[in-house]
Amino acid sequence: MTVPADPTRLTVAQARDCLAAGDISARELTAAHIAAMDSARHLNAFITETPDLAMAQADAADARHARGASHALDGIPMAIKDLFCTEDVLTTAASHILDGYIPTYESTVSDRLKAAGAVMLGKANMDEFAMGSANITSHHGAVHSPWRRPGDDRPLVPGGSSGGSAAAVAARIAMAATGTDTGGSIRQPAAFTGIVGLKPTYGRCSRWGIVAFASSLDQAGPMARTVEDCAILLQVMAGHDPKDSTSVDRPVPDLRAALTGDIRGLRIGLPKEYRADGMSDEVDRLWQSGAAWLRAAGADVVEISLPHTRYALPTYYIVAPAEASSNLARYDGVRYGLRVAVDGGDLTDLYEATRAQGFGAEVRRRIMIGTYVLSAGYYDAYYLKAQKVRSLIARDFSQAFDSVDAILTPTAPTAAFAIGEKMDDPIAMYLNDVFTVPASLAGLPALSLPAGLSGDGLPLGLQLIGRAFDEETVLRIAGVMEQAAGFTALPTSLSTGSDGEA
Repeated sequence: MTVPADPTRLTVAQARDCLAAGDISARELTAAHIAAMDSARHLNAFITETPDLAMAQADAADARHARGASHALDGIPMAIKDLFCTEDVLTTAASHILDGYIPTYESTVSDRLKAAGAVMLGKANMDEFAMGSANITSHHGAVHSPWRRPGDDRPLVPGGSSGGSAAAVAARIAMAATGTDTGGSIRQPAAFTGIVGLKPTYGRCSRWGIVAFASSLDQAGPMARTVEDCAILLQVMAGHDPKDSTSVDRPVPDLRAALTGDIRGLRIGLPKEYRADGMSDEVDRLWQSGAAWLRAAGADVVEISLPHTRYALPTYYIVAPAEASSNLARYDGVRYGLRVAVDGGDLTDLYEATRAQGFGAEVRRRIMIGTYVLSAGYYDAYYLKAQKVRSLIARDFSQAFDSVDAILTPTAPTAAFAIGEKMDDPIAMYLNDVFTVPASLAGLPALSLPAGLSGDGLPLGLQLIGRAFDEETVLRIAGVMEQAAGFTALPTSLSTGSDGEA
């Protein structure tokens, strides 16, 4: 294909073809994205930029192309969420407590991307320790979405916690990015910024080298601008890793080949319990449009029931903080990052001062919730009961998949909101994840794709949930819906030529 005047508009699949044909070099492609990163720095999408490393990796990719030894992602510029440990590159999880932490090793997922030739532009901003739905809890400041409401210059949230990754991909700074999803942190920001985000089945991608939030829920996944690009990226990221005991040893199918465009005969479920309070009418209409696209493509769309859905959010906000309070106990001022010494104090004073100054308000809130529900006298009443309800939620899905091949829902109850809205109400913030949390608790693969615009001209997403380890069917259906939706809208800064800065 012809390389556009601005090569940052290429998709991953298109860029691979152009690189293979010699129509553009990895150095040229990377330089264009570094220039985009420079001009969009007001979005605060990156905590650490690595342009020198990116150019060196691009040159290495060009050398491999020249000798006919290209890898799957050679020369593709990407952003890596700052939750992934990267060798010799600052990794903070967007927290003050990890200031100055430079790992001596690489996470398995980022190592696989590196080995496949991907170019790392930098470490993407995020909510602190992945705790948030709006990317406003980062120690390094909030990320701004590249989208704006018409006539309203207030910056919008890009969603969280992978908000920096989502903003970078939507603003054409990076062709793709890594994200992590604990309760919706890939899918919800993908919906808010008009891109595609895929949370694979729990165990499909290694968690080794990813800073832990809630270990039974965390899962890495790709964020890109097309379904095909997500399939290409997941093919590289997925696979068994003996260093992660929760990594599942099973083959990864050819995910790109799953995009056949044919979904005739598939049965798609619409769960009646997902018509939740607070869901906007336009989101409901979009959901019905998605169902109509599936019927037109030959699928059989039926109503199903997931009766324990209403318990998913409170269950998540017991299980996840409990695991977070345990995982974050390791940050004590002795082994990692920040250390706040107290004159004349003892070791306990060091712990208390470091953790008080190192953790932000949202992280401290979740540590307190988690410690409470795990404490003697409350463990059975809260944590143990939540685990039992989690089993019922997973059973709902299992029973539903006896009669359907996938489930279609909205991704989020509303479009993106302005920075500052809802910030004084943590419950309202938690409700952003109401449609994404159930699949996380059940460990199922789920994908969000852009399907339309709100009345304010902002992206809205639809979510597809599949059986465990059946990413192929999810991608196959998503490819058909992507064609039907025909989503071509660009973020405000790109469609108007303005820098989008508030």
